[in-house]
This record gives sequence, C-alpha cells and structure tokens, in this order.
Amino acid sequence: MPKYTRNSGNEWNPSEVKQLRREASQNTPTRVIGLHLGRTENAVRNRACQEGISLKPTNQSPYNRKK
Repeated sequence: MPKYTRNSGNEWNPSEVKQLRREASQNTPTRVIGLHLGRTENAVRNRACQEGISLKPTNQSPYNRKK
C-alpha cells in the first residue's frame, strides 16, 4: 500500500491530467508520477488508459544491441 495518497478517492481535475500527459511524455516512471500527483500507481495507470496516454518509454531501443 502506498504511503502517501492525498488525492485518493477524489476526482481528477484538468490540471492533474495535463501534468500526467506532460510527465508521461518525459518518460517519468508511473510510481513517480503518482507521488507527484498524490495518487496511487494504479490510479495513474487507469487514468492514463482512459485518456489514451501511453506510459511506455519512448526512448528505448526494442532490440538488444549488445554482442
């Protein structure tokens, strides 16, 4: 169980969704986004899914290039 969930159970406001979009585009880990917003990691994942926001890292190669 997370230690700090100040917004748990509250509705998401537009500024929180905007911050979620911004941090997701910067490849911020879901857990860190949750801490910044005062939400659980699951709440962040659920809201991102509802808003169509991808939480997958965009700067990682899909192939292992080590030989």
